[in-house]
Amino acid sequence: MKRLIVLTGAGISAESGIATFRDSGGLWEGYRVEDVATPEGWNRNPELVLDFYNQRRKKALDVRPNEGHEILAELEKNFQVTVVTQNVDNLHERAGSTNVIHLHGSLFESRSTRNPALIYPIENWQLNLGDVCELGSQLRPNIVWFGEAVPMIEVAAEIASGADIFLVVGTSMVVYPAAGLIDYVPNRVKKYVVDPKKPDILHVPNLEFIAEKASTGMKKLKEILLR
Repeated sequence: MKRLIVLTGAGISAESGIATFRDSGGLWEGYRVEDVATPEGWNRNPELVLDFYNQRRKKALDVRPNEGHEILAELEKNFQVTVVTQNVDNLHERAGSTNVIHLHGSLFESRSTRNPALIYPIENWQLNLGDVCELGSQLRPNIVWFGEAVPMIEVAAEIASGADIFLVVGTSMVVYPAAGLIDYVPNRVKKYVVDPKKPDILHVPNLEFIAEKASTGMKKLKEILLR
């Protein structure tokens, strides 16, 4: 089977009702990003940060995967699919995708503030002050915040370099290092972008745009890939 590598962003989850990470005002669900998505914000007010992610987690449990997620899962019948997502929700997994790499962490995991290698599933939607790891340290959301390293980026870059087909869905391609993954894909490889707005990546060879939202755009792309 051909290796289909897919980079997804906030646009695919937005159709399910999950707010995009950051709007033009620098806010996320009405909060300053600096207050809820940085190590400094956590150090200032961990209770605020925990409550913020509790509400995002609760919201994520109330929504469903959309057709864009579902088509990506269906393509596993015909391709060796790896989804590299910038999203922290679990909609890809719930739609049936079996090989998902979360570049920016997972909303449904916590990790130790003493040892980042200690990661735990969050069974429901709440993570609170006083919830500690096996070392006795407070647990924090297992989310990559601004100013932190992206631990899975090297793995994702290696996967992108081995793509037979590369697909970008629902991302503006302005958030790095994720946006740079397309530059690891060999020039000869066919690349597709599904997004209502064309991202500024015209330098990339062998590139085709489908200027639609994820659900309708993925229908068209599925037809192209299965010809």
